[in-house]
Amino acid sequence: MRTGHDCKAIDEPRCENITDGFKNRAMSRGVKRKKGKEEIIMKKKVVAALMAVTMVAALLTGCGASETKQAAAPATEEAAPAAEEATPEAEEAAPVVEEEPAAEEPAAELNGTLALGGSTSMEKLCEAMSESFMEANPGVTVTVEYTGSGAGLEALAAGSIDIGNASRKLKDAEKENGSVENIVAIDGIAVIAEKSNTVTDISAEDLAKVYKGEVSNWKDLGGDDQPIVVIGREAGSGTRDAFEELMEVKDACVYAQELDSTGAVLAKVASTPGAIGYVSLDVVDDTVIGLKIDGVEPTEEQILAGNYVLQRPFVMATTGELSEQNEIVKAWFDYIGSETGKEIIKKVGLIIPQ
Repeated sequence: MRTGHDCKAIDEPRCENITDGFKNRAMSRGVKRKKGKEEIIMKKKVVAALMAVTMVAALLTGCGASETKQAAAPATEEAAPAAEEATPEAEEAAPVVEEEPAAEEPAAELNGTLALGGSTSMEKLCEAMSESFMEANPGVTVTVEYTGSGAGLEALAAGSIDIGNASRKLKDAEKENGSVENIVAIDGIAVIAEKSNTVTDISAEDLAKVYKGEVSNWKDLGGDDQPIVVIGREAGSGTRDAFEELMEVKDACVYAQELDSTGAVLAKVASTPGAIGYVSLDVVDDTVIGLKIDGVEPTEEQILAGNYVLQRPFVMATTGELSEQNEIVKAWFDYIGSETGKEIIKKVGLIIPQ
């Protein structure tokens, strides 16, 4: 049996190799043991760290729940201030949503009737306006009776019509009855004569004398030797009231004949030699001649300038103010004041009130 001491005798280099092998294996085992210990320590540290993270997460969750419960109560109260305290950056970042305007509901269709009555001088205006209004409002029926200004205002006061037409200003007694004056147009009153008459201009003073019977022959006015036939309207006519008031001959006129409509006066003067009469300016045609008064022709320009003496309002009176009327009456006056209504007023030869 060989001992360690025999190595030298046998083979010294080999013995050294064997010794080195033993040393290397011992060192290897030491390294492995050291690494094993380090791995165990590392695993313990990882486990400890994971446990710490878990505990922190649990604590945060608990705190968060607690804070949520505490914040829930005042949330409503703090909502408004929070909105006001929004930072400029947040306001800039938030997209601006423009609200679309609400769609306008279509106007309710009008249904019913509208009754007017009164001045015969306003027939041309009322016929044109009512026809156009009914086309725009097919659910409404408009009726108009031409009974004279006074009769129309009486019917209004009695409640039998919605609107009373008057070709003159309202009298104090009519206003006291609750009638309200709504001027829709301005009309000139034309003085007309039969076409063969040579007199084309008359002074306001001479015209008053003719109607009072103080001048009865055209030769006294520079014309032919021919009797003057004075034609006028019936009592209660708005045209008559306006003419007599403007000429200051109220209740002093001497008429050869009194007729009940503007059209009748126009036709009578046209067919009667030496006749003179007064009618609404808008009905004058080439069957008669219109006389100048004090050298001024009855035109829109002269009337608006205030140079023509015989002008009067066309009134559509209501019981009470317009704001108190029903929807159909309000719509009627709105239509008169519209561009379409104004065109109708001008088309029939009247003047839009300023």
